[in-house]
Amino acid sequence: MAFNYRRIIVKIGSNVITQANGLPDLQRLEKLVDQIAAIKKSGTEVILVSSGAVASGRSLITVSDKNDSVATRQLLASIGQVKLINTYSHLFEQFSILCSQVLVTKEDFRDRLHYLNMKNCLEILLQHQVVPVINENDVVSVTELMFTDNDELAGLIASMLNAQALIILTNVNGIYNGDTKLPGSAIIKEVTAAGIDFSSFVSTGRSQFGRGGMITKSTIAQKTAKLGIAVHIANGTADNILLDVLAGNVTHTRFVPNKKASGKKKWIAHSENAATGAVQVNEGAKLVLTSTKASSLLPVGVVAILAEFKKGDIVKIIDERNKLIGLGLAEYSSDKAREWAGQKNQRPLVHYDYLYLQG
Repeated sequence: MAFNYRRIIVKIGSNVITQANGLPDLQRLEKLVDQIAAIKKSGTEVILVSSGAVASGRSLITVSDKNDSVATRQLLASIGQVKLINTYSHLFEQFSILCSQVLVTKEDFRDRLHYLNMKNCLEILLQHQVVPVINENDVVSVTELMFTDNDELAGLIASMLNAQALIILTNVNGIYNGDTKLPGSAIIKEVTAAGIDFSSFVSTGRSQFGRGGMITKSTIAQKTAKLGIAVHIANGTADNILLDVLAGNVTHTRFVPNKKASGKKKWIAHSENAATGAVQVNEGAKLVLTSTKASSLLPVGVVAILAEFKKGDIVKIIDERNKLIGLGLAEYSSDKAREWAGQKNQRPLVHYDYLYLQG
């Protein structure tokens, strides 16, 4: 089955474009850029989320093992990002395509204004036929500000730009239903809305050069597909992989997109780490919120304010068993919410349009 997407995000993992010795695989990069150019020529917009800055840095400088690992990563990323974007620039130039560098941190997703500024920047690049090459800014991102890895970043960008598909390129053929070393393990070709508990059989091992394993990929993929975006996980080291995925010619894992979500909900869906406040709701409110009927969170169902927040902040909605059931944009502050908690006939604390439920 061929897929005719208007706009796609291609995420290239470090394990795809890094050789066993830790240096960049320029031949692989060249082949991927050839395919992206062909996809672009066919009329599909492509946004690239690419790892590989640290590997590129490693090709330019030798660092002593005595250095702190975070400092070493910052050094290699800072030098390597220049090399990486120059490599992409040179390769795209051969097809008369301009590419641009976009470096982001989690902070850029922290509020609606930052989010929209970045969205506008990427939209104008696409309008001018430029291929954005996006990477996490490892130079200023330190542990607590880091994305899980570039899979998380790619999922955020896909929902931000209303892409039809996210293609995650890794160094295996997809997600397997068991240990790949054991006979009988097969690729899960399709994951539907019902979802699968991947933790029961997906290896938690990480790739040699990447930060995120298959558990991360499957979690991000499920969340992204739930927002109406198809996700393909495929082997980026295979020749012609992007064209084969789009043509439906290669065995890989595809997450079937669910119903569409509004742009605001897409932003909120990925904002758990940006949530400053938290409210606890009773079982009645939980039932109403998780029912099929569109409902806002009313103060009458709020039993406790677990963390302070201001109007416009993202708040976590927690049930009485302390389980996260959703995220939403607060219509007023925690002081007002505390005052109105348990009361009927008060304004919604979170309006349905700004409410994202985990279920």
